[in-house]
Amino acid sequence: MRRIAGLLALILSLTLTGPASAADSGSLTIGITQFPSTLNPNIDSMLAKSYVLAMTRRPITAFDHDWELVCMLCTELPSIENGLAVPETLPDGSQGIRVTYRLQPEATWGDGTPVTTEDVVFTWEVGKHPKSGVSSLEGYRRILEIDVQDAKTFTVLVDRITFTYNASGGFDLLPAHLEREIFEADPVAYRTRTTFDADPSNPGLAFGPYRISKVEPGAQIELEPNPTWYGQAPAFSKITVRIIENTAALEANLLSGAIDLVAGELGFTIDQALAFEQRHGERFNVMYKPGLIYEHIDLNLDNPILQDVRVRRALVHALDRESLSAQLFGGQQPVAHTSVSPLDWVHDPDAPVYAFDADRAEALLDEAGWSDKRNGIRHNAAGEPLTLEFGTTAGNRSRELVQQVLQSQWRQVGIDVRVKNQPARVFFGETVRKRRFGALAMFAWLSAPESVPRTTLYSDQIPSEDNNWSGQNYTGYRNPEMDRLIDAIEVELDRDKRRILWKDLQRLYAEALPVIPLYWRAEPHILPKWLKGLRPTGHLGTSTLWVEEWRRDGG
Repeated sequence: MRRIAGLLALILSLTLTGPASAADSGSLTIGITQFPSTLNPNIDSMLAKSYVLAMTRRPITAFDHDWELVCMLCTELPSIENGLAVPETLPDGSQGIRVTYRLQPEATWGDGTPVTTEDVVFTWEVGKHPKSGVSSLEGYRRILEIDVQDAKTFTVLVDRITFTYNASGGFDLLPAHLEREIFEADPVAYRTRTTFDADPSNPGLAFGPYRISKVEPGAQIELEPNPTWYGQAPAFSKITVRIIENTAALEANLLSGAIDLVAGELGFTIDQALAFEQRHGERFNVMYKPGLIYEHIDLNLDNPILQDVRVRRALVHALDRESLSAQLFGGQQPVAHTSVSPLDWVHDPDAPVYAFDADRAEALLDEAGWSDKRNGIRHNAAGEPLTLEFGTTAGNRSRELVQQVLQSQWRQVGIDVRVKNQPARVFFGETVRKRRFGALAMFAWLSAPESVPRTTLYSDQIPSEDNNWSGQNYTGYRNPEMDRLIDAIEVELDRDKRRILWKDLQRLYAEALPVIPLYWRAEPHILPKWLKGLRPTGHLGTSTLWVEEWRRDGG
């Protein structure tokens, strides 16, 4: 039976290859700066992975270019108004909601196996397992049951009614026919044995316009059209995503023709793009997309030095972020004061602001007991130096330059900062994910519009060995009031009332400072003149979610 199934899949592949490549525009090579730590969609949160997988699969729902929630894998967006979402009183008296989705009838994994509710149920089983190590564990826990109507229709019963009740969030489908046996054999080890990493070119892992055909770890990922794709035929017969971690080398590869475009999501920094446009603007189209990309520094709150909020506040007061933005980024990347972007409707312009004030920083450090200066470095009463380890992604020219500026400014107030950078795959896959950074970790969060920061700020989202490193609260921040606000925001359907709660959350965030906010990034997309159809979103949904719209001019 397995041989017959394989033969049928091969026949299906051969019969569908023609239409999928009918609009062939040749090959396309994309340059990005990071290689994914894993290709499993539910394990680790890394933009490089999202960028690649968006070409090979589709979320059930997503935010579009206008920041509106739309169906992608589903056929109709459920709502209370259209009857596909129905509030329900649960046995304990609380209010839950049943939400019904219907999957695209023709959605099929690349090996010919239909995408069905079996995949939905299996994904839920993996997601809610306490030791599976998925990033969005809380979202899966909230699903009380899944009622399967047929192979394409299912209803989820969720334990609360949130304002995003019809968004699928991090529910990214896994192929049950490939992954179930691996997961059930050892749920704890699943994250290291998944087919997505053991056999990434297996066609049964994809149901989007492309599928992965070849992976060279750390170097590049090749994709080819997926013959079972049900949507608009993609234009390019081959897409190569080439990883060039050094941004100067990325520019050299673009100018030499080794790559065709630099992805805005993971490519040039804004300063590099501005300079590049001045020199080579006649050869390339340069698009700048402001968005919900928050560059910041996570603070490891298990570090005794950083447990004192006075030290955390001193760290921010010591930084001249306005000058940094003006001098390095031409003012194109405004200073961030909270984790909520000014582009988001819930942003509070009155949230507390930490202006550059070196005198205030020094006074706070004195109050915190770091008053003894020796050779310019502060020490406490026990003679211990005020030394902090500072890491980010190695090879990112802009980050390393920012790092040097911050290091110098902190030195001015007596803080000794030691740089320890790592390749992105190690930095995100091990150091940050397992909270192994000594003190400071600089990176960016990319979010959807009005994204509730549960995974990054809620007390039970701290990764640990006990939960197999699930969650993204890498700082180790614990605050009952923050937990209460996050819970309240999620279930408040009234926008005016929700805005007030968001205001309180931003105030608390600014006062507690579990992170050091830096600036809001703008994505510079560097495209060849002949490429049409690429539309940046400015949010969590990467431009590759609509890769089938990309065309060569005239193609």
